Amino acid sequence: MEHQTHFFFAVKIPEETKLIMKDHCEKLKEAFPFSRWVHYQDLHITLAFLGFAPTEKLKCAEKNVKEVLNQTESLKLQINKLGIFGKADSPRIFWADTLESDPLQQVRKKVFSACEEAGFQLETRPFRPHITLARKWVGEMPFESHLLDRWLEFQPEPLSFEATDVVLYQTHLKRTPKYEAKTIFPFIHNSNENSS
Repeated sequence: MEHQTHFFFAVKIPEETKLIMKDHCEKLKEAFPFSRWVHYQDLHITLAFLGFAPTEKLKCAEKNVKEVLNQTESLKLQINKLGIFGKADSPRIFWADTLESDPLQQVRKKVFSACEEAGFQLETRPFRPHITLARKWVGEMPFESHLLDRWLEFQPEPLSFEATDVVLYQTHLKRTPKYEAKTIFPFIHNSNENSS
């Protein structure tokens, strides 16, 4: 029996940020009855979802991504609010949003193109960077958008973090956490970090 696994490239969320998000999600669970909550170790920002990936194609994508990310500086990102995908009253995906970041958009374009050049056919919807927190609304009452403001109760200021790596993850559906880091593509240290 062949087990088909999926692969994707994503921005890694730092451990300390994941732990803060874990605490926030524990509070959010009280107000948001979703079917499945993402394990905090699986939090990430997807850049390119490959799906099933033949070995040679995957190696080519890794080589291409390594080349295009060479000399890319680490990213300063800020999580600032919550959002949903799907029906307004019964969302399919519940996520945390990041403030607009041109460097993140550029990294995504590079990774996306590198995967396409390796022969992958990728989703063509506009890139909307987000961190998936939960899936499938199961509340007895319809979802109400004003609930998204609950985020500000315990995170009044944007949650800032430095993204230092892109990672190739492999999905293991029967594990928890289910995403395994296969290859890490580190950014170079942001030289502007200490400038005022």
